[in-house]
Amino acid sequence: MMFHVSEEHLMDYAAGTASEPVSLLVATHLALCPECRAKVADYERIGGAMLADSKPADLTDAALDAVLARLDEEPADLPAHKPAVRYDETTQRILPEPLRSYLGDNLSALPWRNVTRSLQEIELPIGDSGYRTRLLRIKAGQAMPEHTHGGSEMTLVLAGGFSDDTGHYGRGDVSIADDELVHTPVADAGEDCICLAVTDAPLKLTGPVGRIINLFMRY
Repeated sequence: MMFHVSEEHLMDYAAGTASEPVSLLVATHLALCPECRAKVADYERIGGAMLADSKPADLTDAALDAVLARLDEEPADLPAHKPAVRYDETTQRILPEPLRSYLGDNLSALPWRNVTRSLQEIELPIGDSGYRTRLLRIKAGQAMPEHTHGGSEMTLVLAGGFSDDTGHYGRGDVSIADDELVHTPVADAGEDCICLAVTDAPLKLTGPVGRIINLFMRY
């Protein structure tokens, strides 16, 4: 693969400071990319060494009381990310963990929503404010509408591939776009392109028709 997540995203992931949507995309990329896994392992070793060398901070009586009080709290119910669907070998090949735990074991049984004639999506149940996390499927040989971005977009290819003005992206590659990029991703011929996309602002369709559509919908 040629396109990876940024060093900043890898460091945030290793430090545990990345948002859940970004962490999910980075972790899924790491499942496919030995090079980035090695970098994260290095960052974690560096962080562990720095933590071992740091002096412990004094704990005030009030802080200790607050921690002890939380021991009596009822544990919060964790969201049930994984739908109860049958196991499917194709899904295991396309969706590595941890993404598969959010979507289940049967790709064909997922509730795909038609966006255009060439594009379908599934919104993932991640509640981080300011982000949208979606699985996208672009039909083989078809193009997404020309668009730019209100903020940033990270797109990880899981199956097939696509091309735009910045290059060709295959399985495991990550496209990082911002509000300066105007592009029309086109899926490779012969296989649908399935991607995981994380955005922190709506896309903006360009061109005369796109600008009219923007008045009536936010994507």
